[in-house]
Order: sequence, then structure tokens, then C-alpha cells
Amino acid sequence: MSAQDERTALTDRPSLYAYALSLIGTGPGDGPAAGAVSGGQGFPLPAEPPPPDGPRLRGKKGFAAVRAALGPLLTGPAPGADAEAHAAEAAAEIQRRLAELPMPAGPVAGAVLSLPLDEPAAARAVARRLVRTGTLSTPVCVGLALLRRLGEPEDIPVLRALTHLDGLLGLALKALEPLDPRTAALRWLDLRVRETAPLRPFVDALLSGGTRDPRTPLARLPVDTRTVGPSAARRIAEAVDLPGLLRRGPADPRLLARAARLLVRMASPRDYAAEVRAYRGAVELVEGVVRSAGTLPPGVDHAAALLSLAVDLHSGPTRLLPWRDGQVEQLLDALGALLRSPAWEGAFAGPGPGAPPAVRRRAEWLRYTRDRVFPAAPPGGRLRVDVLSRDPDDDEPVETRVLVDGEPLVPAVFGRGAGNPPEYLLGEGRLRATEEPREVQLAEAWCSEGCCGALYVTVVREGVAVVWRDWRLPGRLPGGEPAPALPAYRFDAVAYDAEVARASADTGWSWPSRTLARLVKQGLTARPELLGRWDCRLSHAVAPARAADRAEVWFVYRPGTFEGTDKQDGPWIQFRWELRDDGTPPAEQAAAALRRLVTEDPRGFAACAGGVR
Repeated sequence: MSAQDERTALTDRPSLYAYALSLIGTGPGDGPAAGAVSGGQGFPLPAEPPPPDGPRLRGKKGFAAVRAALGPLLTGPAPGADAEAHAAEAAAEIQRRLAELPMPAGPVAGAVLSLPLDEPAAARAVARRLVRTGTLSTPVCVGLALLRRLGEPEDIPVLRALTHLDGLLGLALKALEPLDPRTAALRWLDLRVRETAPLRPFVDALLSGGTRDPRTPLARLPVDTRTVGPSAARRIAEAVDLPGLLRRGPADPRLLARAARLLVRMASPRDYAAEVRAYRGAVELVEGVVRSAGTLPPGVDHAAALLSLAVDLHSGPTRLLPWRDGQVEQLLDALGALLRSPAWEGAFAGPGPGAPPAVRRRAEWLRYTRDRVFPAAPPGGRLRVDVLSRDPDDDEPVETRVLVDGEPLVPAVFGRGAGNPPEYLLGEGRLRATEEPREVQLAEAWCSEGCCGALYVTVVREGVAVVWRDWRLPGRLPGGEPAPALPAYRFDAVAYDAEVARASADTGWSWPSRTLARLVKQGLTARPELLGRWDCRLSHAVAPARAADRAEVWFVYRPGTFEGTDKQDGPWIQFRWELRDDGTPPAEQAAAALRRLVTEDPRGFAACAGGVR
């Protein structure tokens, strides 16, 4: 396309904002989610001219190119000049320059998010021109990225309209969230919830006017982990203004229970970030739940929800909200007094004879966790290591939580996943300090280290101190801000050893099948020949969180393993050996499992779980 053709194409095209308005007007309604099409992502953008020829700009070169092209245009007009005319001219020049820039819209918008803005008012005026008059996605994305930083209430109508266009949806929602969180949340829910999902009736009820009084649809909402993820939990709370509902009173136990469950879901580590920290109403909602918690009928489910909330106030991301001095301690004291009161003791009693393993496990979790979160005497020392989890019915990980000077370390400096399991950090002695420096992985991103990174620290004993230094972690926190430069932490060696020893000796967080998996793994690690004689090697041993009555031992068969002639690129088969908890002590079950391998080939009784065809 020639330069003349390109100018003609840009001039003749309607703005994307006008295009969105025309589509919304022909949609099935005029509410916040009107006009959604199949697939739940909005209307497709009109066809755009092909990108300019040449190699694509990426990384630092791309950021530098965007800054060079846009930076000078985001300054204010000369003294006495017309500000509106200046914004219009700058927006037109930006559209022209971006049409010549060999970069897709996403990276361009990403560069704009960190662009220095010396004159915010002038940049805001240019952004408004771009989102209203831009005819191509890249300049409109630039305007949206600027409004994400500089938007004001008058920008809400334009941002609402642009959430209906695929390709602009993500940025438009991000810009709309701080200005109109309820509409942004409802739009997000409408787009993300599949037609057959259990959340669909709830979203439809809100779209049909349920935001005026959402208590009834909210009371019917399932808040289990398979239905409501962390992101959906935050959007639900925003869409119904959950703190406002609690303020209206009188206290509704069903509403209060949903609020507590949604807070716990927001704090889950099974997402790219802790959503509770992105929720602007979190502090008020936690205060409201704790203040009214005494109106909940005592029972196991309500005790589990309140105790899970207390776990996150104790050492999870909820503790990092902008609390007043001493407020977290006050909230924990209030929850502790309630859950230790005689009225709630029945919820912490052991189950009757013959109760299913999952029921027994939950009862044991309730008692163990209450004692750890609400100790009789507050622990001292600079370092604190606790093994905690949320409600076992939520299938959340059992994690090692490290607090330094009272602050939970992993969510504060990493925030992409839970602390590593206690078997890894404590059972295998990785936190023990020696004069030989050891690098330790404290946490891994919930997706994987290869995707979103991990948190590492080097632990070393230096005389009378133990030092944590040489941190390794992603360069940015989940919200996009730069990761903090972590100092070296120094601990008194005697106190450090005592705390690690205490945490290592405490195995009350485990349950029989998890203990069985740990003991079998220890036995096979100490005696690799038990599997090796069958040309097999241990992969891992686990107790599936949703199956409290069994352990699984995973191993790999490679021909030649015993003689040491196996080849990494040779054939292999993976097996899964299931060990059912029979009610006898885990140590006896583990010993029996190891004895079986002495005389019986595990390939004959384990299930094939993959390998080379």
C-alpha cells in the first residue's frame, strides 16, 4: 500500500468507537454486556491494512521506538496555543507514526504503560482523542493504555463501548476497572462464563436487573473451587458491591457465608496473582465479615470458611492489604475468640466412627489449623515458619509459609504461587543452614517455573548468624510494578536453628495417606535398588488432595536402568501405583509396600500412565 493509499484508508475508515456504537445499537440489548457474540469475546474488529514491511521491533528496541515516536507528542501545547487543537494534531500524528511502526498493538500498549508522562493533562487529552477518533487498533490501544493510567469518570461511556470489540477488550476493561468496577466486573463475567457453566444463571440474573438487589442470586451462587476461580471471585464481589450489601444490614447469614468464601477464593495461589490484593473493597469486606461473623450458625462449613480467612490474615496475601496499625491482630483476635468459644466447639469435634476419610481429614485440619493460627502464646523471633493450608475441601496446597519480621515473604515479594510443600523445604532439610551456601527454591509459580518463574534464596551460616542472600526472582511483580530489591536477611543462628527444628518436627498438618506417600518416598530414596532391580526409577509420591484415602507412587521403566545402560532418548513407560489407606498406621503400610517390591515386579500391578508408544 502506498503512502497515499494508506492516508486514504485511514481517512475513509470510521473510528473504532463509532463502529462499536453502531454494533451495540443492533445488539440484543443496551446494557453493559449488550452485543456479545458467540465465543464470548465481543465483535471482531474490521479488517486493517497489513503491517509495514521489515523486521518486527521487539523487547528493548521496541520500547525505545515507541518512546521516540510518542513521547514528544504527549507534552502540552505552547503557551497561548489551543489545547484542544494541540491534542487533535498530536493524535493524528500518533496515528500516522504508528501506521509506520513495525510492531503489533499489544507490545506498543505495553510500552506506553511505562512511558514517562511529564504533563498528565496533555497526555490525557491526546488519549481521549485517540480512543474516540482512532481508526486502527494500535492507536486506540495506545489511548486505552494512557487512560488506564489517567482516566477520569467522563471516560466511562467510551470505555464501556470499546469493551465490545475483540482486540480492545482487555485494555478497555483494565482502563474501566478503577472508574466503574461494577460494570467492568459484570462485563468480564459475561464474557468469561460459558453458557453451560454453573455461574451463567447468576450472571444472567445480574444482567437482567439483579444488580439492584443481588442478594437472592448471590445466595444461590455456588462458590466451590471448580466453579469460582480467584479472578471470578473478585469480579463477583465487584459486580454486586459486596461490602455495600453487608452495610445495608441486617446481617444475612447466607450472604455473610458467601462473602467469606469469596474472600478465601480471591486469596488462592492458583492464579497469576493474588486477586484479593487487586480488590479495592477487600479491607472493608474483611472488616464486615469479621464484625458480623458471630451471626453465622456454628457449623463445620462456616468454621472452615472463617478459619481459611484467618489463615490468609495470618500469613497469606490478605495480610498485605493496607491495614491500619494493629488492625490485623485485632481481626485475628476477634476470629480466634469466636472460633474458640463454647458455641463453636461442636464444629471442631472429631467425626463419628466410620466417617469417610475426607471428613476425618477436614476435622483434623480444623483442630490443627485453629491451634496454629490462634496460638496460646504468640511466637517470638524474627523468623517464623508455619505449615498451613486452607479448607481441604477447596483442594488448595499445603504450603510452607515463611514470615520475616511478621510479614509473609512469598506473597510480598513473589505473589505468583504458594510456598513450596513442607516435605520439600522441611522434610528434606533444605532450610537448614550450613557453612556451605545452598540455593533454595522457596516458591514456584502456580503454572510452572518455566512460565512465570520461581523465588530462590541462598542460605548460609556465617559465624553466629544465618544469612539469606543472593535472591533470584522475576523482575516484576504480578501487577507489573518492579520487584523489590531484596536485602540480605540475618538471623541469630541459635534462634534460626530452633525455629527450623520446631517446624520440621511438627507433622500435624499431614493426614494418613500423605504420611504414607512421604514414608514410601523416603524408603525408595534410601533403597533405590527396590525399584532398580525391575529397571525402574522413582518419579514422585503424592497424596492427591481430592482423594484423602490413597497415596500414589509414580515411577518410570527404562530398559537397562539396573545395569546403567539406559538411554534418556530410549523407550520408557510411566506407571502409577495406587496405595489405599487401610486404616493401619502409615509406617506399617509403607513397610509392607516396600517389602512387596522385594519379590514382585511393580510393572505387573501398577497402572500404565504414559510413555513411548
